[in-house]
Amino acid sequence: MKTPVPVPPSKYGTGKEALLRAAVEVVAAKGLRGLTYRSVAEAAGVNNTLVAHHFGSRDALIAAALDWAAEQSISASKLREAAALGHSFTESLLDLLLAEPELQVFQYEMILEARRRPELAGAVSALYENYVSALAEGLAASGLNRNVEVVARTLFASLDGLVLQYLAGVDRALIAASLEEVHAVLLFRIGAGTQS
Repeated sequence: MKTPVPVPPSKYGTGKEALLRAAVEVVAAKGLRGLTYRSVAEAAGVNNTLVAHHFGSRDALIAAALDWAAEQSISASKLREAAALGHSFTESLLDLLLAEPELQVFQYEMILEARRRPELAGAVSALYENYVSALAEGLAASGLNRNVEVVARTLFASLDGLVLQYLAGVDRALIAASLEEVHAVLLFRIGAGTQS
């Protein structure tokens, strides 16, 4: 009788979150075309039927992973804590990029895929709205009381572009200097917005 080969423990932990982490890593490494139940299961160290059990379809897995990746990024980057804007604004964003670049790569993969697969457009739109909403909450808590949504969307566009540049290989020091400039403009805008 053949002894079953034990499955190594997952480096992602257990449960649904482990599968979402694995899905993000697979897409970041192989692109969306590399995302299969089997590839996610192998990355998570589980049987591929578990992936099907939790998500039911590949598209449901993609949507759940996109929501999860956005929440992880928002939380790790402290976008909601914009009320305490300081040096940590730049450092927390850079730390996020250094610690978990696959979260960002995964999201950009999904954004590009949505151009080819219109059924992903709603999930990508929700991704952007989650970021803008988190920034708007922080800006409102900081005292900005005019055009909060517009300022949040503009700020996120700057951050989004800088993150993409960083992932494309632009020097970290240049990105940090640009983030500091975005921060200075934001502080000025908040100051001007609270004086009305």
